[in-house]
Amino acid sequence: MSETNFLLHIPLISRVRRNHALEHATMNVLGEHYKKLGLVARSAPSGFYIYGDVPTDGVIAAAQEGLKRLQAGRRQMAIHPTCGTNLAVSGVLAGVAAFLALGGLSRNRPRGFLQNLARLPVACAAALIGILIAQPLGPLLQAHVTTEADVGDLSIIDITQERRAGILVHHVHTGG
Repeated sequence: MSETNFLLHIPLISRVRRNHALEHATMNVLGEHYKKLGLVARSAPSGFYIYGDVPTDGVIAAAQEGLKRLQAGRRQMAIHPTCGTNLAVSGVLAGVAAFLALGGLSRNRPRGFLQNLARLPVACAAALIGILIAQPLGPLLQAHVTTEADVGDLSIIDITQERRAGILVHHVHTGG
C-alpha cells in the first residue's frame, strides 16, 4: 500500500471521506428536489452539516436516498460541482500560474509596480489557464482523495437541527 493510500485509510480520515461522499450525495439529491437553494455543507468525523433553509424532512429523505444510491454503487453521487475541493484547486492553480507569470522566484523579475502592472494581462491569462486546467482536476481529487464513494457500513444515526446566528443548521449524525 502506498503512503498516500495508507493516509487515506487512517480511520479518522476514512470516516471524514465517507461522510464527505454522503454529504455530496445528499446535496445532489436536495438539488434534484429543491431548485435554487442556497445551501452550504461541510463534513466532519461525526457526520456532516448543512447550512441553509431547507425542510428537515427534505434533509432526512435526501440523506437516506443519497446513502442508498452510494450503497448501490452510484459513485458519481460523491462528486459535487460546488465542492470546496474544486474551489481550492482552482485558487491554487490560478495563484501559482499568476505568480509564475509575474516572474515567480526569478532573480530577473521586474521589481517596480509599473513593471508588474504591465505584466498584469499575462498574469490574468495565466490565472485563467490555471482555472481551466483545474476544471477536471477538482472532481478527480474529489473522486480519489477527498471523498470515498464506497461508504461500506456507514449509516445515518439521526438528524438534528438548530439555528446558529439566524441560519438553520442540520447535523446529519453518522455511524458505522
